Amino acid sequence: MKRPQVVESVSDLRSVVREWRRQGLSVAMVPTMGALHDGHVSLMRIALERADRCVVSIFVNPTQFAPTEDLDKYPRQLAADLDRLAEAGVQLAFTPTAAEMYPEGFDAKVVISGPSAGLETDFRPTFFEGVATVVAKLLLQVLPDCAIFGEKDYQQLCVVKKLCCDLDIPVEIIGAPTVRDTEGLAMSSRNAYLSPAELTVARQLNKILRQAAQALRLGANAQETLDKARRQVLEAGFGSVDYVEARASDTLAPWRRDRDGRILVAARLGATRLIDNVEVVRS
Repeated sequence: MKRPQVVESVSDLRSVVREWRRQGLSVAMVPTMGALHDGHVSLMRIALERADRCVVSIFVNPTQFAPTEDLDKYPRQLAADLDRLAEAGVQLAFTPTAAEMYPEGFDAKVVISGPSAGLETDFRPTFFEGVATVVAKLLLQVLPDCAIFGEKDYQQLCVVKKLCCDLDIPVEIIGAPTVRDTEGLAMSSRNAYLSPAELTVARQLNKILRQAAQALRLGANAQETLDKARRQVLEAGFGSVDYVEARASDTLAPWRRDRDGRILVAARLGATRLIDNVEVVRS
């Protein structure tokens, strides 16, 4: 099992990718914040199916955390992450410092409207500004043929697709299905924060969403269905619900029955905030 090459600077990253290009090799990228789990590994497998070489970035991006959020507590386990990369067959890990990504005097920001409106932005106003800025930098640093993002962070996936479309960044953005445990809980680095009792509650979230999606497919009233889902999330044991909404799959505009859609949820369980989503198939 061969460990990936590890680089910390943009210049070293580009040097490796430049050599791959000289050899005629295709390149895929998986941006991550580390604390890697099976969901991340599934993205790497897709990357290596689509390209000859895979770059995985491991960078806990400070600009997407609000002052009240868990930046300092966010799990960091680089040695274990590199083991996961080796198991997956990844060739290159990019592990920059915050100073490398945001050197002194850095002033640029990328702001995406459209799919970033509402949902997460209602509760984390600067979140997608931070995401769009760091993803733009990573994609331009590597310029891969494709980049893989998980559908669990569905609004983020839509924002990244819009980013590349509007700014003519020549990278194919591929959305990968959410990986779940045997009870349906979406894999997330933040699941590590949950106690055994909280895990039992958390595993109800996707079941409630799937029931709501089925109801919408069968013609139930949308607002009544979403209100019922919100009540069920609270009754399951979650402390609060930030949102349960149905949106169009492509633009995240309000959902209509003649369009494919997604039900998206964010709810708080103890000190942990969980998000998830399910597809709504047109009836």
